[in-house]
Amino acid sequence: MARNIFTSLLFFSFSLLCAKSTPSDSQSSPSSSIYDVLESNGLPIGIFPKGVSNFTLDPTTGNFQLNLLSPAPCDAKFETRVRYDCDITGTIAYGQIANLSGLAAQELFLWLPVKSIRVDVPSSGLIYFDVGVVFKQFSLSFFETPKDCNVLEKGDDGNSIVLFDNSGRIVEAQSAKFARKRGDNVQRAVA
Repeated sequence: MARNIFTSLLFFSFSLLCAKSTPSDSQSSPSSSIYDVLESNGLPIGIFPKGVSNFTLDPTTGNFQLNLLSPAPCDAKFETRVRYDCDITGTIAYGQIANLSGLAAQELFLWLPVKSIRVDVPSSGLIYFDVGVVFKQFSLSFFETPKDCNVLEKGDDGNSIVLFDNSGRIVEAQSAKFARKRGDNVQRAVA
């Protein structure tokens, strides 16, 4: 009888040890989707559109990359239009995405690159897009579910841009291809 109790205790201890060594964090799971990762970081799942074909995350740094199924940049309509490139990268942490590339938000006739996204903790019901010159704020309710992403209409390809310096002054307007090769010394807005 003592042997059965000892065997049961040993089996129970081994089971606890195995349970603690398995990853419980959804970010480290290779099968986690971007939507799971957003939700576990206190962000709304509708920040990114439907149609994510590939998503990778480095759980130690928070760096991620996602690819859309869309063969070309596409737009989703919220309170304003948001443009998504086919490849999007950034660094995710609780309540925010920093070092973001591949997103732009429309302001009047300009497309302003979104550099970061954050929400208040505890929630104020708002989400903030850092577009370099200002923070655009939206209701979180617009981002509750992923939207359809519509491929850009012909003639709406965002090939002309406006460049801003660090103080928000317009530096010059030029083609998007030239500005991308030039680097990120200035902030660009697609018109």
